[in-house]
Amino acid sequence: MEENTQIQEEDEISLIDLFAVLLHYKWMIIIISLLAAIGSVIFAVLSIKMDPEKSPLPNVYTPKAEMLIKESSSGGGGLSAALSSSGLGGMASLMGVSVGGGATNSNLANYLITSDALLDAVTDEFKLIEKYKIEEHVRASSRKALKQVLKASSDTDSGVFTVSFTDIDPVFAQSVVNFVVDWMSKKFDELGLDNNKIQKENLERNIQSSYNEILRIEREVKKLGASVGYGSSAWDIPSITTGSAKLQLELDAQKQVYTQLKTQYELLKVQMQSETPVFQILARPEVPDMKSGPSRGKLCIIITFAAFFMSVFLAFALNAWKNIKNDPEAVEKLQLKRKNK
Repeated sequence: MEENTQIQEEDEISLIDLFAVLLHYKWMIIIISLLAAIGSVIFAVLSIKMDPEKSPLPNVYTPKAEMLIKESSSGGGGLSAALSSSGLGGMASLMGVSVGGGATNSNLANYLITSDALLDAVTDEFKLIEKYKIEEHVRASSRKALKQVLKASSDTDSGVFTVSFTDIDPVFAQSVVNFVVDWMSKKFDELGLDNNKIQKENLERNIQSSYNEILRIEREVKKLGASVGYGSSAWDIPSITTGSAKLQLELDAQKQVYTQLKTQYELLKVQMQSETPVFQILARPEVPDMKSGPSRGKLCIIITFAAFFMSVFLAFALNAWKNIKNDPEAVEKLQLKRKNK
C-alpha cells in the first residue's frame, strides 16, 4: 500500500511539473502559435491576390468527363485479338493489363490513359514542354508532369470511367480533357472493339459502292440507247440489244444488292439504338467555376496546430536544458565527455 501511494504521489508531482513548465513558457507558446496563425492567414490571402502564374499557392480547377465503357460479351477475346494485332499486347502486359481471357475494356481504358502515346499526344497538342518550362529530358519529364495532373478512375459496378485534369486555367483544363476523351474514343474505334460500329461502317461503304455502280450502269444503258437513236446500222442492232439486256440484268442485280444492303443497314441501326456502344461519352467536361483546391482554411489550421505542438516541444526542451545547467552532476558529466573527446 505504501509503495502504491508513493508511485501515485510521484505521478501527481510529474503532472504538476509538466503543467508548471507549460505555465512558465505560456507566453512563448501563445506568441509562436499566434504568429503562425497570422502568418498562414497572410500567406493564404497573398496567394489569392497574386497572379496565378506567380502565386506559390494558386487556385486550381479540375474539370472531368465521364464515359460508359461496356464489356464485350465474348469475355475479352476480341480485346485480346485487337491488342495483339495492334502491337499493344506486350506493352499492356507490362502495365498490368492481361491480354489473355481476362482482358477487359475497362483495363484497356486505364492502360491507355497512362500510355506514352496519349501523354505525348497531349504534350504535343498543348505544347506542355514550353508551358511547364521543361529543359532536360523533355519527353520523360513531360510525361511525369502530366501524370501528376491527369487522373482517371473507373467504377467496376457501373462501368463509368472518369477522366480529370487539374490546372490553374479552367478553360485550358477543359480543353485537355476534351482532347483526351476524343483521343480515347478514336483509339477504341481503331482497335475495332465495337462490332456494331464496324458493321455499320462496312455497310455504309458497300451501300455507297453499290449506289455508284447503279449510276454507272444506268449511264451505260442511256449511252447504248442513244447510239441506237443516232441511226445505227441493222448489223449493230443484235449486239446492241444483247448488250442492253446484259446491262439491264446487271442493273437489276445491283438494285437487289442495294436493297438488301439498305435493309441490313436499317436493321443494324435499330439494333444499335437498343444496345449500348462499347465506348459512350456520358458527360463532356464543363469549364469549372469553383476551385478544386487548395484548401487554405485547412492549411492555416494545420500550420497553427503544428506551431503549437512545436512550441510545446520547445518549452520542454528549454526546461530540460535549464535543469541540466542547474544540476552540478550533469554539468560535470558533460565536461568529462568533452575532455575525453
